[in-house]
Amino acid sequence: MRSRLGGAGAVAAATALALVVAGSWFGYQQLAGPSCSGRIQLSVAAAPEIEPAIKAAADKWVADGAAVGGTCIAVNVAADEPVEVAAAVASKHGASLAGVGQASGTAVTPDVWVPDSSTWLLRLKSGGANAFDPANGASIARSPVVVAVPEPVASRFGWPDKKLTWKDLLQQLTSSKPLRAGIVEPTQDAAGLSGLLSLTAAASATGSSPGQAQEAMIGALRQLATNRSSLRQDLLARFPRSPDPTAIASALGAAALSEEDVIAYNATKPPIPLAALYLDDPAPMPLDYPFAVLPGIEPVKASAAKVLFDVLRTPQFRDRLAAQSLRAPDGNWGEGFQAPRGAPSLGDASPTGQGGAAGLDPIAIQKATTTWSVATQSGRMLSIIDVSGSMKDPVATANGATRLQVTVAAANQGLALFDDSWSIGLWTFSTNLNGPLDYREVVPIKPLSTNRNALRQGLASVKVSKGDTGLYDTLLAAYEKVQEDWEPGKVNSIVLFTDGQNDDDNGISQKELLAKLKKLRDPEQPIQVIIIGIGKDVSRAELEPITAITGGRPFVTVDPAKIGEILLQAIALRPPAPR
Repeated sequence: MRSRLGGAGAVAAATALALVVAGSWFGYQQLAGPSCSGRIQLSVAAAPEIEPAIKAAADKWVADGAAVGGTCIAVNVAADEPVEVAAAVASKHGASLAGVGQASGTAVTPDVWVPDSSTWLLRLKSGGANAFDPANGASIARSPVVVAVPEPVASRFGWPDKKLTWKDLLQQLTSSKPLRAGIVEPTQDAAGLSGLLSLTAAASATGSSPGQAQEAMIGALRQLATNRSSLRQDLLARFPRSPDPTAIASALGAAALSEEDVIAYNATKPPIPLAALYLDDPAPMPLDYPFAVLPGIEPVKASAAKVLFDVLRTPQFRDRLAAQSLRAPDGNWGEGFQAPRGAPSLGDASPTGQGGAAGLDPIAIQKATTTWSVATQSGRMLSIIDVSGSMKDPVATANGATRLQVTVAAANQGLALFDDSWSIGLWTFSTNLNGPLDYREVVPIKPLSTNRNALRQGLASVKVSKGDTGLYDTLLAAYEKVQEDWEPGKVNSIVLFTDGQNDDDNGISQKELLAKLKKLRDPEQPIQVIIIGIGKDVSRAELEPITAITGGRPFVTVDPAKIGEILLQAIALRPPAPR
């Protein structure tokens, strides 16, 4: 993010976006002439770096008599961080985005949104905003994603003559003396996400086995996380501010940023300029600035937005982009653009070497954001696995492995992602599993620095019982246990895997469970309950009231083979740890 984030846009989104709608009505009334049969105001929220160019073009259009079918148009263009608008849109459409907090209930979305990347639109759609289907979405500008490196450091890599790859950068990050690399939080910043996708793709191609590839990827992510920032300006401030070799060695050595960021930074004449490295194999997704007409606006506004889009595709607008250090959608640039040293030339067939929105992979994006969130955050979690009789049923899509086996495999996969700062425990449950109790503690909740091997052994020992599903009694006991040793500064949570509905004649009812959870819940010591339902016998309607009380969410998959993906999504969507 370029300016500020605080709560991923909750209050800020409400205030900034409300201003988009409010606008300057007096100025608008002065503008609309008596010949108009009607008057409307089109609100546009744009990424801060492109906002001046859009505003200048819109102002000229309005000054020249902007109208559609006799209706006069006023355009209010506001600079809004993409993550803040995304939070508001997600709230409106019931979507959940990893790393993006909830917007205020009073937040208002604009008529037209120009974020810095189409990844925001794709993440909203794949995050559950099924009704979110913006019109148009075509690019109106472009900025390649580069790796910004202090020039003295870049020279040691062979810049500007040598062509470098993401594999080269990965080796620098995981060497015995790793390069001090940083990143803007990739779940909240499109350039950071683009760099993360390229880095994880390079990591997945290393090593002789999937385990080695994952180890390389996790090592790189944690190295980046040591120098991550929610604010782009904060990250830029970590680059060396002195030519002294010691200062250069101790400062930030690399970060995935946009070409525009590097140009803007170097325009301030810093003591050590940044080199823009255009890495390949794989080429990162550029920032493509889609023009998205949001669903639900009035037809006349949609018509006005269509004309505005045409205004933003003219040669004159290309020059306005150049003044903001941005390229045109085809990757070429207008008059006055100051390309960084080593940038692909204007005459290249593929000026940036980077594909556009058409190449976006929603699965890869979701996997990258969830893996990042899990691998770089810390928490305290009690994992609970259903061992009732039905968990021995085979899974057709998992080569005949049982439901329990695919669940244990997913838990082991997750365990490999958690660093030693996590505290994790393991229970199993059925009915009458431990004398009259429906649950059994397999491994107590302890830091992974001392508990990892015990958890691996505990998972290996889990076996199916002959009992039924004592879901309610188990959840209540687990909540009381996690609350007993609640740990500040971390997200305290329960993750429960089950393949069925509560089936315990001797246990408490759902009504009793909900009443007890409401009584136990402490806003100062929140405990999030996440329930992962496996197979067609799970009732989402049964689970939602339970998770709603705790600020959690049920995740249900008909195909148990997908439980590993679901686990990552569930953990990644947890709220920030309380302070």
